[in-house]
Amino acid sequence: MVKNTSWGARIGDKIIVSFLLVVTFLCFAPIWHTLVMSFSSSAAASAGMVTLWPVHFNLSSYSQIISDKAFFMAFGVSVQRVLLGGLTNFILTILMAFPLSRSPNEFKLRNVIMWFLVFAMLFKSGLIPIYLTVQGLGLVNSIWALVLPVAVPVFNVILLMNFFRSIPKEIDQAAIMDGSGPWNTLFKIYVPLSVPALATITLFSLVMHWNSFLDGLIYMSKTEDYPLQTYIQQLVVRVNLESMSGEEAARQLEISNKTLNAAKIIVSMTPIVAVYPFIQRYFIHGIMIGSVKE
Repeated sequence: MVKNTSWGARIGDKIIVSFLLVVTFLCFAPIWHTLVMSFSSSAAASAGMVTLWPVHFNLSSYSQIISDKAFFMAFGVSVQRVLLGGLTNFILTILMAFPLSRSPNEFKLRNVIMWFLVFAMLFKSGLIPIYLTVQGLGLVNSIWALVLPVAVPVFNVILLMNFFRSIPKEIDQAAIMDGSGPWNTLFKIYVPLSVPALATITLFSLVMHWNSFLDGLIYMSKTEDYPLQTYIQQLVVRVNLESMSGEEAARQLEISNKTLNAAKIIVSMTPIVAVYPFIQRYFIHGIMIGSVKE
């Protein structure tokens, strides 16, 4: 490949790089601001003195988190949800994607189920029908209320299905000639060959379960059953609501919660940020191959 070294090309490259640096800064700035806020004093945060560097550096917010039992209870609920939900999504996505990757001659109902999945992805049933269904099944205030309604992520199914269809048919035919059945073919051939796509959909599932807060607010009536993001969201809402009760109370509440909430947000981000580097090398490869049907 011959690189264009003309004056115009060099200027264009610098403009592109500068633009990407600005976009990167704009994306990273809110996270950095939250981080430095968590390390600043509550008085400096309340006065609006914190921008890009901590003011009156201290670790009092993180010390408070360590002593907050409700925070760690919510953290444990989220961990439990991620483990159960991620495993459920992983298994059901594989079991649904594999038969849908077969041709209509091999799987007669393939097109019918495919249209049903696309329809379900485009048109949601609505919040009230879902809640009534969960309530009717007796799942309210249960961890399964956070897992089962999203047990089959349709987008992940389509992504993995297209990845399976990109695997050469000759491999499948060779397995059949060797006497391999569908289950053996799936778990000994297709799954090992699909590590990039499986890593991608696993990351999608983990992030979805970890970041979701609305379903915890809907299905859980006890605060001790809230997942972490619901717990943090309720803290922010509580501060905003209580600020209407009086200037003095609002001021005191803001001073005591601004840096604390920033620290809780940073702590809640840490698990996903820690997991991502181990999956990132598969991510782009998996999303590109699985997004286009060959």
